[in-house]
Amino acid sequence: MEFSHIPVLLSQCLDGLAIDPAGIYLDGTAGGAGHSKEIAKRLTTGRLISLDQDPDAVATATARLKGLPAQVVQANFRETARVLDELEIPFINGALLDLGVSSHQLDDAERGFSYHADAPLDMRMSQQGPTAADLVNTLDREELTRILRDYGEEPYAWQIAGKIVKAREEAPILTTLQFADLIASAMPPAERRKNKNPARRSFQAVRIAVNGELDALNEGMEAIFSRLAPGGRFCIITFHSLEDRLVKQKFRRWAQRCTCPPEQPICTCGGMPKAKLITRKPIEADAGELEENRRSRSAKLRVLEKL
Repeated sequence: MEFSHIPVLLSQCLDGLAIDPAGIYLDGTAGGAGHSKEIAKRLTTGRLISLDQDPDAVATATARLKGLPAQVVQANFRETARVLDELEIPFINGALLDLGVSSHQLDDAERGFSYHADAPLDMRMSQQGPTAADLVNTLDREELTRILRDYGEEPYAWQIAGKIVKAREEAPILTTLQFADLIASAMPPAERRKNKNPARRSFQAVRIAVNGELDALNEGMEAIFSRLAPGGRFCIITFHSLEDRLVKQKFRRWAQRCTCPPEQPICTCGGMPKAKLITRKPIEADAGELEENRRSRSAKLRVLEKL
């Protein structure tokens, strides 16, 4: 299957990066190379390092960036420091993260990310390590509940976890539609009627758990920010509230001058901000992009500049 990718908020990302043609840039989520290609096209003596943990994305991005000043590396963006060290790059002038599941991963049913088609319950972005089926069939009810509640904000987490545990006593849960039907069966009929995709939140939660996405985001932001040169821009596109909250809090912390407790009347920390917020509110897709690209509906872009 061709790795399709319509880059979300493309012009806004390019503006946010304020690209220097001689600069060194990082795209931590290459995907189909939509953003990477446009960044690389704007470089002359500069260089783009494009990362992705998915071997399909690495192969596609390598082909699509051929002839441009870009290099593709198979790695999770949480490994940014290691990759840059190996490439002998001390600092970068800008970085972009486009989080979430790529269109290709969703459209390729065999990857197990979608609840619209039956396929093995996989959900691994790197195609390595434990699968979603491994998680669903081994974790106890309490841990399953925590994952569904914390990562999917699922109000019926306890009920769904109970259905999972009971069902797997009869036979293992191995496919996406088997899992989606279990989720729906745990919800009241009224909830199923008003929510046309009752499995959406739970699939998101299990995907985040399988791929360690929030830990990767937290570690990756720290690693990337530490390698940004002064004046370097950091652009992050999120697709759900958990990601956006994490990015918002991290950006605000870096831009914060004083770190004293709020109840303390006088600042004694002498803190200086490490960055400034370029966007105080997230940038969202305009009507034209919403019409053209359905994936842009929940996208939010935040931009930071290192001081």
